[in-house]
Amino acid sequence: MASSVPSIPISPDYPAEIAVAAVPDDPRVWVPQAPSVWFRPLMFNTVAGGWCNLLKVTTTGIVSRHRHPGAVFGYVISGKWKYDEHDWTAEAGSFVYEPPGEIHTLRVPPESSEMVTFFNISGAMVYVDEEGRQTGYEDAFTKIQLCRDYYDSNGLGASYVDQFIR
Repeated sequence: MASSVPSIPISPDYPAEIAVAAVPDDPRVWVPQAPSVWFRPLMFNTVAGGWCNLLKVTTTGIVSRHRHPGAVFGYVISGKWKYDEHDWTAEAGSFVYEPPGEIHTLRVPPESSEMVTFFNISGAMVYVDEEGRQTGYEDAFTKIQLCRDYYDSNGLGASYVDQFIR
């Protein structure tokens, strides 16, 4: 049966869709961020300044203390983690909402030697010390450059990251 829905032309300037395997077959796609911490880029939104990625941590302990100027949404795929500032633990299947401005210290507990979480991050990540003073930051553009440098060095090529940029 033919569809009666009219075809609507799409502008050639319209951003392309992204459909990739979230967990890649090629381990070189995972970009090292810190010791035992990697991210797998899924999309960089250069207009709104956010990004989507998988975060993989393969050891227990503190990953980072940080805050975000925008909202963050997460979904735990495997393992578990928590924030020292809260009494909940995010486990496989958990949805997490992080409000803008809150400082939190991400920790992977001893009973979870690895975790993988999908994050949709609006804005930046601002790293802070124990007194809340800024020690660093990441945004969509610094993440893109980190990917370019890493992919250039591992044989995928600097332009490999371009497929994730919108």
